[in-house]
Amino acid sequence: MILPAKVLNRSSRRVSVLSKCFESRLCSEDQLWFPKLITMAADLSQNLLSTAGVAGKDSLVSSDIQSGRSSQLGVCASKEAFFWKKQVNDASQRGLITGGSATLDGNKRLFRATCNSRFSQARCYNSNFNENTNNLQHELLGSLPGFVKIVEVGPRDGLQNEKNIVPTAVKIELIKMLASSGLPVVEATSFVSPKWVPQLADAKDVMEAVRNIKCARFPVLTPNLKGFETAIAAGAKEVAIFASASESFSKSNINCSIEESLARYSAVATAAEKLSIPVRGYISCVVGCPVEGKIPPSQVAFVAKELYNMGCYEISLGDTIGVGTPGTVIPMLEAVKDVIPLEKLAVHFHDTYGQALSNILASLQMGIGTVDSSVSGLGGCPYAEGASGNVATEDVVYMLNGLGIKTSVDLQKLVLAGDFICKHLGRTSGSKAAIALTRTKAPVSKL
Repeated sequence: MILPAKVLNRSSRRVSVLSKCFESRLCSEDQLWFPKLITMAADLSQNLLSTAGVAGKDSLVSSDIQSGRSSQLGVCASKEAFFWKKQVNDASQRGLITGGSATLDGNKRLFRATCNSRFSQARCYNSNFNENTNNLQHELLGSLPGFVKIVEVGPRDGLQNEKNIVPTAVKIELIKMLASSGLPVVEATSFVSPKWVPQLADAKDVMEAVRNIKCARFPVLTPNLKGFETAIAAGAKEVAIFASASESFSKSNINCSIEESLARYSAVATAAEKLSIPVRGYISCVVGCPVEGKIPPSQVAFVAKELYNMGCYEISLGDTIGVGTPGTVIPMLEAVKDVIPLEKLAVHFHDTYGQALSNILASLQMGIGTVDSSVSGLGGCPYAEGASGNVATEDVVYMLNGLGIKTSVDLQKLVLAGDFICKHLGRTSGSKAAIALTRTKAPVSKL
């Protein structure tokens, strides 16, 4: 007699429940549970299967018990190790404890994880997407892109608001470290007047130092034709222009109205076209303004269309003060995608209210494939009081890895770059993922 599929599935689930139970107990102090639970799992499986007279029951029981042993001894040769303070919830979908040595002292047990990086002597957790969850992903999250381009804005947008001048050599080293992590685009600096942004007064020196690096592109911000010409002379091969969806913010940020700013950028775009220089467009305050409050989506769509008609190959939609939620971001994107192809759009979220990752996920579900972010969550806007840093690049990459979305970014190298600049600035990283990854010793969980 062959066991019905429903009974077989129920049996497997019961064994799986017990497997999860002893997995969690591996992290507790009472290690006497472990051998008992394995025996219980084996006995239950034998009883359930023998009742129905299933041939091949030994192989099924053997498979489940072997997975339990793998959880005790298994080796996870993962490139990225993620550190966790609590018990493992589900080894079958979230990776195994990285094996090392286990020592017994009474009823206490300490697992030392062995990782292929400086992040050692800690609990290891692998966040990489597991193909077994693929159906669940599509069922719950809808259509997501297979690859997301990350535009790193830390060296420009991240540092521009720092009060203490960051040495040019530090900026150059940061850019090189970010490029070597696999980031395809790193916004290097801005050719604005030092009077307005003294932190970026060394734009020419920075650009000359990084212009010949081949592994990434290094666009620079150019607010007017003079800035554009200076940037090109310094070796810039790509530029960016920035407008606002808020009339009040435009006047406080660049001292002109929206219409005046668009006329100014039209001259930059025309000059860039003659030299075959790509132009990226930014729009600030796409959901809210520190002066005007809520911004109508139609206003954002108007500015986006104007920049697109100028020849901008991509338009980044920025929540400058970080007030957006999926409830306000989605209507804004709906309005903009009616006039601009989705593949020409990017999103740029600040994390003032902790909504950046949820806004990014909502944007991905709508078809956006490019995300701006800043290493260690650096940033803020000098003209938007209360605006905290950009969403941290480390947190974005961590989330995308978990969704099975490729980025080409090496997270460990990215964390090192963030650690480098944070040590120079004398502050803790603004990335939760980076903080967890660099915690060299995790406390033993006590249940």
